[in-house]
Amino acid sequence: MPVKKSSLIIGRQPLLEALETGRPIDKILFQKNISGEAIAEIRQHAREKNIPIQLVPQEKLHGMTRANHQGVIAFAALVQYMDLQQVIDHVVSKGEVPLFVMLDGVTDVRNIGAIARSALCCGSQALIIPDKGVGALNEEAMKSSAGALEHIHVCRVNSLLKAVDTLHLNGIQVFTSEMRADKKVFDLAFKDPCCVIMGDEGKGVQPYLAKAADAFFTIPMATKFDSFNVSVATGIILYEAMKQRLHS
Repeated sequence: MPVKKSSLIIGRQPLLEALETGRPIDKILFQKNISGEAIAEIRQHAREKNIPIQLVPQEKLHGMTRANHQGVIAFAALVQYMDLQQVIDHVVSKGEVPLFVMLDGVTDVRNIGAIARSALCCGSQALIIPDKGVGALNEEAMKSSAGALEHIHVCRVNSLLKAVDTLHLNGIQVFTSEMRADKKVFDLAFKDPCCVIMGDEGKGVQPYLAKAADAFFTIPMATKFDSFNVSVATGIILYEAMKQRLHS
């Protein structure tokens, strides 16, 4: 999908102003070997806000705009990213039981949009994504989510493992699928505070992250044909969670 001009922030000062006013940013592109005081400030903001930085050749930036980009172009985000701990506090303060979804390596933006849609429909309050290695929450993701990405809390973190630690510290269990698991999805206690990790369809959840999970499960299938698409699998899991909570 072509980049809309309105989603680009071009130049050092416009980007600094956007960062200082709290405008959400998806990603920053720096021309290779770029330096300067403004660049150092932008880098500092990016570290504090978990904004990914990518070094690219000058030609790539020239191809994106005819304006004087000064070696810097950023993509404005279409969603407001939230702090995970603040979201947990907000959900609990409302008297709700946390039901979160964490995405590990899910790069297809249409799947991400569909997951957000299912999550919101089934009562999940938050989507947790890494700052790198996940599809951009762009116009296509927004369209696939049918607007759900504007209504669900999206937490972008620089480490999924640290995010799991934060969940554990707040009494939130973490579940993930494993083909050889003994438990079925309907054997899990979704009535309790929990987060489901969904991984890349090919590789699954990364081993280091899976080790931190509290329970593993499988989704039973009628045949041995491959497996469910990740967005469909997420919908099945969250529907089971909603069903358990409606009957509690």
